[in-house]
Amino acid sequence: MDRQQIGKDAEQRALSYLKQQGLKLVEQNFHCRFGEIDLIMRDQDQLVFVEVRSRRYRQWGGAGLSVDFRKQKKLIKTASYFLSQQKSSNLPICRFDVIAFEANQDHGSGDSRPVWYKDAFRPEATF
Repeated sequence: MDRQQIGKDAEQRALSYLKQQGLKLVEQNFHCRFGEIDLIMRDQDQLVFVEVRSRRYRQWGGAGLSVDFRKQKKLIKTASYFLSQQKSSNLPICRFDVIAFEANQDHGSGDSRPVWYKDAFRPEATF
């Protein structure tokens, strides 16, 4: 399986998992000039921007740690743009989550259960 397909599969698994946890899908694969957000979900009164990561091998820190400072800044800019396009003047409370599918230590597959990092980072921490 190629990397693109692995990423799509991970996004679908993350979406299913988050729906099971009670979140509602707002938008999937939101694109703009600043970047892409994999999933935008609603968790009660919060808008949740979700980055999905999958790693076949644990070298270089794994899936969760791959959302580095630069990626966080890109996600924040993209989320800001998304919010600027909304018609409502009431901005919701927002958070940034990461869903990571870490490699299975035994055989290097990325078929592990998702690790959900709620409120993984905050905008004020990246500037």
